[in-house]
Parts: sequence; C-alpha cells; structure tokens
Amino acid sequence: MDEISRYATGIDVGTSNVRAVVASISDKGALNVIGYGEVANSGMRRGVVANLSGPGEAIDKVLGEAERMSGHEVNSGALSINGASITSTRTEGMIAVGAMEHEINEGDLDRVEDVAIRGRIPANQEILNIVPLQYILDGQGGIKNPLGMVGSRLEMQANVVSILSPNYENLRRAAEGANVTPEQVIPSVYAAARAVLTERQRENGVAVVDIGAATTGVAVFEENDLQYIGVVPVGSNNITNDLAVMLAIDTEVAEEIKRRFASGNFGMVDSPVVIRWRGKEVRFERSQVDEVVEARLEEIMELVRKELKKAHYEQRLPEGIVLTGGGAKMRDIDKYVRDILETSVKIGVPSGLNGVADAICKPEYAAAVGLMLLAAEGTHEGACGKKPGRKAKKNKEPGIIRRFFSKF
Repeated sequence: MDEISRYATGIDVGTSNVRAVVASISDKGALNVIGYGEVANSGMRRGVVANLSGPGEAIDKVLGEAERMSGHEVNSGALSINGASITSTRTEGMIAVGAMEHEINEGDLDRVEDVAIRGRIPANQEILNIVPLQYILDGQGGIKNPLGMVGSRLEMQANVVSILSPNYENLRRAAEGANVTPEQVIPSVYAAARAVLTERQRENGVAVVDIGAATTGVAVFEENDLQYIGVVPVGSNNITNDLAVMLAIDTEVAEEIKRRFASGNFGMVDSPVVIRWRGKEVRFERSQVDEVVEARLEEIMELVRKELKKAHYEQRLPEGIVLTGGGAKMRDIDKYVRDILETSVKIGVPSGLNGVADAICKPEYAAAVGLMLLAAEGTHEGACGKKPGRKAKKNKEPGIIRRFFSKF
C-alpha cells in the first residue's frame, strides 16, 4: 500500500489558531491518531486570508509539531475553509435519459448534476460541495441513489455549497506556501459535524453550531443530508474585545477573564472577578463581566437563529443543536443557548478515536478531527469536497462528491 493510502491529515485553519491531526490507516481501514498540533495564527480576518505569509507560516509550524510527534512527514491533507461568503443554494435539474428501459448510469448522474448547477452559481463562486437531496425518476421522488434503476426522465434536487473564489484561492496559496497540497477543501462547520454527529442525529434533524474565534458556522442535517450551511462573522474573540473595551483593560487580561470567569449562568454568581496579572491584582464586579458577555452571546445566538430561519429549521430540530469550536468551552454555554433558542443543546466532542487522542477530544479540535476522518475516507475513493486547481463550474468531480456524501 502506498504512502498516501496509509496516512490521513486534517488541518483546521482558524482565524486565531491552526490545528492539525495526523492518523495512520491500517490495511483494514482502522484509524490510529499518531500526531497533532496547535499554533497561533495571524493574517486572517473573520475566517478569510488577509496576508498569505501569516497562515502559511502557521500551517508550517503546526505540521512541524505533528510530524515530530508522529514521525510522518506531511505533504498533503484536508484543509478547512471559512468565512461569511460560504453559501448554500438549492438547485434542481432534469434530463431525458432515453427509452423507458434505459438503466441509469454514472454518466446520467453527471449530466443531471451539470444541468442543476449550470447558471445557478455566480461566476465568482467556487463550488465546494454538491449534495444531492433527492432524485426523481419518471415522477417517483425520494430516491437517494438511482444507479441501476430504469426510466426515461431523471430529475435531481441538490444543495450546492460555494464560496467566493478569491477566498478559496488565497487559502490554497497559503497552504502551498507551506509546501502542503490541499487535497480537499471543506467548510469548517461541516468538518466539525463529521467528528461529533451520530447517524441518528443526522437522520432525525440536527444543527451544528461551530463557535470559532471570529466566525460562527451553522450546518443543518436531516435525512442524513446537509440541508443548509452558513457562516456569520462574529465569534468568541468579539467577547474578548468587548471586555477589553468596556473594562478598559488589555486584551490579554480580557481573554484570561473570559476563559476563567465567563459563564452562561448570568446573574447566578455574586463574587467579584479577581486575577493577578503581571504582579498586580485586577478586580471587577461580576455583574460588569456578565453584562458584557451576555450582550455579545445574545447577538451571536440571534444571528444563529436567523440562519436557522433562513434554512426553515428554527424549532424544527428533533436532535437539537450541537455546539463545537473554542467558544463551546465556556462554562454552561449549553444552558444559555438552550434557553435563548428553545431547543435541546449538547457540547460536541470527537469520540471513538484510538492512539494519542486524549488531548484532542475537545470541542476546539472537532473540525481538525473531522477533516482527518474525511481525508481518510478520501484515500479509498479519491478526493471528496473541492479539489484545488479545478474550476467547479465545469470540472466538478461529481461522482466522487456524490459517493462522499452518501457515505456521510
């Protein structure tokens, strides 16, 4: 078995941090985590590359950490992409495939997919994923995989995930600047969902809310399909900045206060906030901190609510919401989100991993672990998600993408 088929790497390129997870793949397909790393990032604004050298250097450093732990040199992997320009577009298309006894083949699926997306996605958007929601064969709907069936007219309804081309291209260039080939480029919140959701959750209806440093991603699943994805340009760093401004303190002090004292149980604790910073005692009233944190959290969750409304899934999720990302580490944030969005809420962490995985079973590592899992699946059937260097409008690799989503 060659080198590519024995290792899988996920690289989560976040605004504040870059995280990587490396796993080995046995002959039987079993995964074993053998390395991971986390380094601070720079040159990103709200999930988008603003300076190529910053994320390029961070990717190089984090892979250095993972390589020293794993003993494996990483030259390629699955990368996350983020930003508010990620959009979901519902499309549909129909083709005539021949006589009534015609057997549906891969070529037919490629053609109907091409008809469904052609002219529907703006020219300045790169297609990341195409999710077939259902096929309709001669009027019979609800078909997930029509291969081998017979019919004369084939229709497809799909969800197309895309992002502004410059954002995609700049991320690719940053990775290549670190001598890494991005085999797959996948939205962060989708990757996080891959690591934390069960099949039952995806089937019944669930939303993943990935609270990052500068963005919050929302992905909705039902009937085992990605129904909607969106990103809002606000994250946990906004809470830090608000604390720094309102309390007139350094951002490093504000981050420490957020990490140690912020909680979703607002108004339940009266004791003052006291920390020592560079030899001096810093003291604030708990009500001051609560007021700032609650105001920003409320704004973030209202934006999440708008995304759920846009997807037509507000209060329509039997499995509720699963929180991931660094922002999900705030104490009792699940209780606060449950109260404000009026649905069940859980904190999502990667599980079922073997090897040196204890340190990465955390909400902030969900995207990196999901990317690694998707990269491992891609080693068996080729790349899944958007492959760099190909224009999505004409060269979509639809068969591979379709197999990828059918597995997930």
